[in-house]
Amino acid sequence: MKTDPKVRYTKSHEWVRLDASRDEAVAGITDHAQSQLSDLVYVELPSVGKTFKQGQSFGVVESVKAASDVYMPMDGVITAANEGLPDEPGQINTDAFAAWLIKFKPDKPAQFEALMDVAAYEAFVASEAH
Repeated sequence: MKTDPKVRYTKSHEWVRLDASRDEAVAGITDHAQSQLSDLVYVELPSVGKTFKQGQSFGVVESVKAASDVYMPMDGVITAANEGLPDEPGQINTDAFAAWLIKFKPDKPAQFEALMDVAAYEAFVASEAH
């Protein structure tokens, strides 16, 4: 399982990275999530300008095995959706951190600190396996 020490993680297997100014965040699904889903065949992303609360579903990823909602890691307004993913959802399988799903302006940047760091996420994934 690949991880990134610069991001924080959710229990629903999304990752989020804040820029230095904390004015924009980037989010996607974790490497663990893409490996569990296997070959992704469909991605549905939100429209720019939509507002979501932390934990609210903002999109869907679908594989040959299952469809899964993707949840907002923090409150915010969508500023960009990765427009290349609907045509090539397999990019997420290749590199889950490079194939971001959304960019958003966080309403509450402090929510970032409450998310799991790499060590906590690795322990969480290990506990799920039992």
